[in-house]
Amino acid sequence: MSIQPFQNSGLNRYSSRLTQPKTAGVSQSMLYAAGLKDDDMSKGQVGIGAVAYDGNPCNMHLSRLSDLCRESVMNEGLLGMRFSTIGVSDGIAMGTEGMSFSLPSRDTIADSFETQSSAFYYDGLVMLPGCDKNMPGCLMAAARLNRPTLIVYGGTIKPGCLNGKPLDVGDSNESYQKYATGQIDDEQRRAINRSSCPGPGACGGMFTANTMAVAMEAMGMTLPYSSSIPAEDEAKPKECASIGSSIKYLMEHNICALDIMTRKSIENAIVAMMALGGSTNGILHLLAVARAAEIPLTLQDFQAISEKTPLIADMRPSGRYAMIDLHNVGGTPAVMKYLLKEGMLHGDCLTVTGKTVAENLAALPNLKPGQDVVRSLDKPIKKTGHLRILFGNLSPTGAVAKITGKEGEVFTGPAKVYNCEEDMLAAVHNKEIVKGDVVVIRYEGPTGGPGMPEMLAPTSAIMATGLGKDVALITDGRFSGASYGFIVGHVTPEAQICGPIALVQVGDMITIDAIKNEIVLHVSDEELARRQSEWVMPPFRVTKGVLARYIRTVKQANEGCVTDE
Repeated sequence: MSIQPFQNSGLNRYSSRLTQPKTAGVSQSMLYAAGLKDDDMSKGQVGIGAVAYDGNPCNMHLSRLSDLCRESVMNEGLLGMRFSTIGVSDGIAMGTEGMSFSLPSRDTIADSFETQSSAFYYDGLVMLPGCDKNMPGCLMAAARLNRPTLIVYGGTIKPGCLNGKPLDVGDSNESYQKYATGQIDDEQRRAINRSSCPGPGACGGMFTANTMAVAMEAMGMTLPYSSSIPAEDEAKPKECASIGSSIKYLMEHNICALDIMTRKSIENAIVAMMALGGSTNGILHLLAVARAAEIPLTLQDFQAISEKTPLIADMRPSGRYAMIDLHNVGGTPAVMKYLLKEGMLHGDCLTVTGKTVAENLAALPNLKPGQDVVRSLDKPIKKTGHLRILFGNLSPTGAVAKITGKEGEVFTGPAKVYNCEEDMLAAVHNKEIVKGDVVVIRYEGPTGGPGMPEMLAPTSAIMATGLGKDVALITDGRFSGASYGFIVGHVTPEAQICGPIALVQVGDMITIDAIKNEIVLHVSDEELARRQSEWVMPPFRVTKGVLARYIRTVKQANEGCVTDE
């Protein structure tokens, strides 16, 4: 059900449904109890929703930012109505059963924003996300609600430091395997973990949070620089202080989310994500966002954009630089300005400033001369995008590869097959995985996992043991934005529903070709048919609660793992 405006003009288009009718006495009585005065009843109400909680650096500062946004909104003569929603820290949940709740939390966040804003008839929305699933959850809700909406990204974390060397969460990811293989001792391991994350902000590389923040800004749903301003930079409170006038402008001109979130603006988001070396998760999330906005978008569209978008940013995890480095050389707007100049962005897309992309960028500075965070298009790291969509008899409906070219672009080897992440990690510990292997981790998809957990520990284990360029890894699960190497995820259909990945046996030869965009299991159709006839679906790992409902409703990764039907 779509909540419709109660009146056609004024800034209280929606909230007047509660504040104006004589029949809404109970609503008005409760609003008076919440502190509203008589003259407040005719003001526009702005829901200020923060994905705020104390237990995660990505989100721990969002309540403070929401306070600043509320003050700014109130200074414009509007009512700021703060609320919060749940979130899951991928970093904290990683490698545990809790990781199964991460991807489902995206849809819960979207549902929460939609529920709160619909039930309370907010006239405008300011959303404050911080961690991976927060940004797509906010975008999905914004599309469903289609009201004046502005998003403020919580910002990236500062780099850690140990013995003069910069660190980020990726170093923590690899610390245990380095310890287990004797490369560092336990005190060094502990020191890395104490030093990698020095304070508030999302993981520092071009991991999933920063990928989706860049996508939001390129899409026009944030103010310029929101995605690249670090969490503890003095510019972040200034951004929050400007929110009141910005959301008021959107409300005055009735500029709604779907006026901004269009096919062309999503294409801008994909181009920015490809150019900057973004996470594979960006594909999963933008498919879901497009679906919420009722914009046709398929895996083939990502591949088409990848073919014409060079990878130009030398960003972590596979490169040298963090988001704070990008900010110091001009930030996301400087990259967008360069891409626009080169004809790679749609400059006529409307943004939350009320101006177009081109108008926003015209007065902003270029990338700093002499910087080497972002290369020119004629001297890229890779001539085409690092995110490749692969099809073949191993993944008939598509898989997503993250291949920067540093690992090579074609890999053929025998399969080492594991039915869960834990079994693969045990194999690494026992030195069963050797140079040339194609590691297959299955039954980790949206229904089999459940929740399509991220395989960061497996990729970190491969890197830490020195096999990063010598081993490929494929899975029906996901990868963290911090993962790198010759990796293919989102294999569909997943093993739990007898996708071909369920039929792979140890020793089968597999070819991953990021030039032809193919993933081939070198087994005859007749043999695969025989194996399928003998396959028995394993029981679901969860039979009640949140994850059981997720299993019943979730679609496959090639459709964004949406749960809206």
